[in-house]
Amino acid sequence: MNPPLHLQDDDHFHDHCGVVGVFGHPEASKLTYLGLYALQHRGQESAGIAASDTADLRVYKSMGLVEEIFRADVLAQLPGDLAIGHTRYSTAGETTVINAQPILIDCNKGKMALGHNGNLTNANELRRKLEHRGSIFQTTSDTEVVVHLIARSGARNLPGAIADALHQVEGAYSLLLLTRDELYAIRDPRGFRPLALGRLGSSWIVASETCAFDLLDAEYVRDIEPGEMLRISRSGLESIQFGADKPHQYCIFEHVYFARPDSLVFGRSVNRSRERLGRLLAKEHPVPADIVVPVPDSGVPAAIGYAHESGLPFSMGLIRNHYIGRTFIEPSQAIRSFGVKLKLNPVRQLLEGQRVVLVDDSIVRGTTSRKIVRMVREAGAVEVHMRISCPPTVSPCYYGVDTPTREELIASQHSVPEICEYIGADSLGYLSLPKLREAVEDTDSKFCTACYTGVYPTELVQLEVAGTRGHE
Repeated sequence: MNPPLHLQDDDHFHDHCGVVGVFGHPEASKLTYLGLYALQHRGQESAGIAASDTADLRVYKSMGLVEEIFRADVLAQLPGDLAIGHTRYSTAGETTVINAQPILIDCNKGKMALGHNGNLTNANELRRKLEHRGSIFQTTSDTEVVVHLIARSGARNLPGAIADALHQVEGAYSLLLLTRDELYAIRDPRGFRPLALGRLGSSWIVASETCAFDLLDAEYVRDIEPGEMLRISRSGLESIQFGADKPHQYCIFEHVYFARPDSLVFGRSVNRSRERLGRLLAKEHPVPADIVVPVPDSGVPAAIGYAHESGLPFSMGLIRNHYIGRTFIEPSQAIRSFGVKLKLNPVRQLLEGQRVVLVDDSIVRGTTSRKIVRMVREAGAVEVHMRISCPPTVSPCYYGVDTPTREELIASQHSVPEICEYIGADSLGYLSLPKLREAVEDTDSKFCTACYTGVYPTELVQLEVAGTRGHE
């Protein structure tokens, strides 16, 4: 069966998910819903909210977009001043409602709900061991492994059980755990995925990105630190350092593509990073041209930076349709590049007779870039020069990003000139890795760049990759 048309022409990476938590607000579930709305870009397959009024903890989750799931009558079923929410794009587990989060359990540690952004690289191994010991899994999500480890822990209190469980897992995780009267915000010791703390009056907000705080009029306080478990209770905040000190490995692709440009991620302005990417790209790969055109929306800040540095005019020569539904009825007589045309339309009056610099954030398989280049040419451009605001992506991610296999990544199999020929551009330039690090001020290698280098920061993945290569 073919994938839905909205996925057939989707040639971008996808982040695993986004999380939001609210503590101490009478409308916690409504605020969580709004926070998820701000984080919809981090996952569009399913969403859920767990809320507590201290007497009980309830969860509602479903497939679809946040606005489709949480109507007023649904939110009315989630009373209380504590809540967590989750929006998902799967990297581990099937795309079904049973894998939607938060996961709700009632065990010897009490009733709790868990939402997870990231990917556990040893989840399959742990799952096999737990099943051998009698654990029964309800989902295929790696997140449920953490739930079983917490339930089986011999620790005398919940923070100890959480720490005990997380000492056994490897990989990337930013977690929110809700009990009837407490909220835990937890980040893995390497800090792969973002997680930030905000304040709204006397209430606390936790979210994957600060754009959620902006919508709620909350103030950004700080990031949850790598290896930190922040316990939020009626007594206030308690910071527990549960993880061993490890080299930080923030996901650099958050600043290239994932995060909204109006967010602070890892304490840095995403918009500022992307404009710098564009400026450095213009210095590394200048070209005689007439206009700079972004591939919207993610290519816009880098294109602005490229235009400023090069002195070329910036032009919105491609217009994005923001009102695409989840399914499409295609005419029986095939329209060439139908899926891309639904999303993007060229402005002929701006492109005709022009030498165009087309700026995008990445090339994955190359299929979408090829269609966009052809679309710009058909609109009358005399030259199309493709510029990419990151290095060639040569390796898949194992830390919470939905990526194709190495064989499907065009840059892992082909040289830059070969990719240029395939997409039909007059020239192609990628930002170099040193310049990418410069753009995010990564002077001490705190960012993970495995997707550009094939060198992974965790031993388990590195061993698996080495083993795979041995069989190729």
